[in-house]
Amino acid sequence: MPHLVLISAMLLAIAMWAPLLCIPPMEYILKEQLQITHAQTSLLYSIPLWMVGVVALPAGLIADRIGFRKAGGIGAILIAVGSLLRCTTTDASALLAFTFIYGVGFGFAFASLPKMISAWVPREKAGIATGVYSAGIFIGQALALTLTIPFVFPLTNSVQGVFFIWSIPAMVVAVIWWTLLKEPPSKSLKVESMPRSNVFFRQLLSKTLKNKNLLLLSSFHALHLFFYYTWAGWSPTLVMSKGGTPELAGYISSLTFWVAIPAAFIIPRLAHRAGLRKPFLLASAIMMAIAALAWNHISLDTSWLTMVLVGLADCAILVTVLALPLEMVPEEEAGAAGGLMITAGHIGGPIGPLVGGHILDITGDLNLALFVLAGVAIAMICMSFRLPEIGPKGRDNN
Repeated sequence: MPHLVLISAMLLAIAMWAPLLCIPPMEYILKEQLQITHAQTSLLYSIPLWMVGVVALPAGLIADRIGFRKAGGIGAILIAVGSLLRCTTTDASALLAFTFIYGVGFGFAFASLPKMISAWVPREKAGIATGVYSAGIFIGQALALTLTIPFVFPLTNSVQGVFFIWSIPAMVVAVIWWTLLKEPPSKSLKVESMPRSNVFFRQLLSKTLKNKNLLLLSSFHALHLFFYYTWAGWSPTLVMSKGGTPELAGYISSLTFWVAIPAAFIIPRLAHRAGLRKPFLLASAIMMAIAALAWNHISLDTSWLTMVLVGLADCAILVTVLALPLEMVPEEEAGAAGGLMITAGHIGGPIGPLVGGHILDITGDLNLALFVLAGVAIAMICMSFRLPEIGPKGRDNN
């Protein structure tokens, strides 16, 4: 597998997620400085994710048409521009507007990654390659949660300075992406020969939307991201509710992502050797339900255990779900299939943090939100039994 491609995909994933996950540790600061509610601060976290939902499917279709290099490069530039603009304002409305720009870039970048893997990596190793750039997702999240309050904020002494620091990776990646990365020669010829009319887009979209297994998997992913984004967005607040300092809350919350980094390399290899996918999804949904139900019954000293549990579960689901479309559809449809998966997940997923913010504003705690997350995890358990087994052993049995 080409190392430059995988490293570039990992760096793009880091650049995508770091500017987003610097928001949860600063939630209490943003609320005070901007004079807004908990629910409104959650919009700064949720809007980029919703923009991913809006943009990912058309961006995936565009990636099928112009290639992953151009689509991902557009995304990297927009992420850098949006992130930089956020550091120029202290007005909540302008901050939301610039966050939209960042979110559009996020959508283009995210949708280009499955297409990139499909173009360069053999189908049987798609899960392993997906694990590599998924590790970048978790690295970006872990760094932002760990470093923002103890180091980055004191260094800059302003949220605008924090936004600037976390926009630097996107600027670097944009340069690397456009100067070093190339389409595979055979794929480039294939891209150039693709139809350029709207008929091509309609046919590809129609075929993708008629794939029942892909739609079911997309629904499962939407529930997964509802749980995951709610947990990631409010985990510092959950830790502080047990008496932890903002610095400690960042450290404990980041365990969700630090543990997922090695897991992103190990789990796809285990799934590859097992030749099965469903058991990993089912076990992960069960782990999420346990974490949500257990939170109110544990102390601050043992809170790290639930973070580790959610990190392992989320990693297993993410690397499996992102790789499965590459095993379910031909390579020329990978962009559209990946875009549908990402769109479905990011239309339903960002609702969770907003719900959590409203619950916190009304009740003063997140206990009810945890019961909601437990219900979502139980729904995932039920849905996992209906998912088809796409792994090689499952296909052989069928």
